Amino acid sequence: MISALGAICGLLVAGAAWANDKVVLGTNWLAQGGHGGFYQAVADGTYEKYGLDVEIQPGGPQVNNRPMLAAGRLDFLIAGNLLLSFDNVRNGIPTKVVAAIYQKDPQALMAHKGQYEDFAALAQAPAVLMGKDGQFSFWQWMVASKGFRDEQLRPYGYNLAQFLGDETMVQQAYGTAEPLYAKAEGAEVDTFLLADQGWNTYGATIETRQDLIDENPDLVQRFVDASIEGWYNYLYGDRSAAYDAIIAANPEMTVEKLDAEMTQFESLDIIDTGDAQEKGIGALDEARIEAFHDLAVEAGIIEAGSVDLSMVADSAFVNRGTGLEIKEKLRAE
Repeated sequence: MISALGAICGLLVAGAAWANDKVVLGTNWLAQGGHGGFYQAVADGTYEKYGLDVEIQPGGPQVNNRPMLAAGRLDFLIAGNLLLSFDNVRNGIPTKVVAAIYQKDPQALMAHKGQYEDFAALAQAPAVLMGKDGQFSFWQWMVASKGFRDEQLRPYGYNLAQFLGDETMVQQAYGTAEPLYAKAEGAEVDTFLLADQGWNTYGATIETRQDLIDENPDLVQRFVDASIEGWYNYLYGDRSAAYDAIIAANPEMTVEKLDAEMTQFESLDIIDTGDAQEKGIGALDEARIEAFHDLAVEAGIIEAGSVDLSMVADSAFVNRGTGLEIKEKLRAE
């Protein structure tokens, strides 16, 4: 009996040793194409290959996943741009960026097709619809550096009615969202990505806690590597399993909507561009982080000296060319 119990206990211990590490990933909104690489890595077994059991916890209008990371209820968080990371540092929240999936922030301005010749001409528009977050971030930069005026500012309530009813109206847009919504309402638009005008923050950053970096860097590396591979498989391979997972998590999505979103990502050149071409998706550059910090200071978005840049990001987990061979293989097929 004792030997039998010992054998059973041995099997249980061995089983525990081979169990995948449980990881909870929080996103910044409802499941969508812009999260596709993470859903891909779950659906096609990439996370499992790296010894990870990943649960994706979507955000949404009633869900703020951001405090859940610092509280230890999430292990990783898909954040927005670097301003959020600067805020964490200023507030003493011990989190760091370990990868940037979007080399360009998808924030944009949207105008009716052909109404304005170029981005510079938008500064002469009678009115610009802008949400509160935008008013206290990139709008300040647009006023300080791009010739826009506070007199143009109108509140954007995340409803297209005002824009659709006025051919001269310009509005804030997420490059892969509002332009598609406008098209669905029959309005052709021009989309002006702020990143192409100098708004040089990263987007869709992956954040984790400093204690996880310190205590389990191997887990952080495996999660980052598997996520990057998931993104390459999603961008260049068969997305159907990821689409199924996204639609299951957010039934408002359809294959047609996801296809349109990904076409927009590609046309705006948001993900696999810039440093990602040589260093791999997720690439981070400390000089670029410093440059965006300086832009934010000059625009009055943050105060000089309020952010210790050494606490914002850790680039040790990226810039290794991870996944480039997957891209090469898939594009050759």
